[in-house]
Amino acid sequence: MIVSNLQNSQRVESLHPLFKTLFDYVKSHDLLHAELGRIEIKGDDLFINNVNPEGVAAEKQVLELHRAYIDVHILLEGKERIGWKAIEDLETEIKPYEEEGDCALYSDVPTTFVDLLPGQFAIVYPEDPHAPVIGEGKIRKLIAKVKL
Repeated sequence: MIVSNLQNSQRVESLHPLFKTLFDYVKSHDLLHAELGRIEIKGDDLFINNVNPEGVAAEKQVLELHRAYIDVHILLEGKERIGWKAIEDLETEIKPYEEEGDCALYSDVPTTFVDLLPGQFAIVYPEDPHAPVIGEGKIRKLIAKVKL
């Protein structure tokens, strides 16, 4: 997992050929006031889900794991905590991986937590089981999906 501020995104843009495209798009559009839903940038290779979820209590949130996409969680409004646990330490699968939806779910308790504020992002790779949207109240965030 990588955590940083949008203003420092150039430091990670070389890690994937589509990261610069993603961060340039986010920085040049007012996505806080854009419609909710999917934003197409490069078809299924790079898109953003613009969402406004209600925070979930830490003890009720599950870890999710993806194989085909890197997630880039970008907070626009509110405060979000994201839990993390090493993939090697996962024990309790509650939903096996399904290619449709690119997701497996685990009920393990995260070992590490990161708090995001508006303008910050977290990049989670397939080896990063993560429990997003932990907190109270509504938040506004982007979940970019970057194809491996």
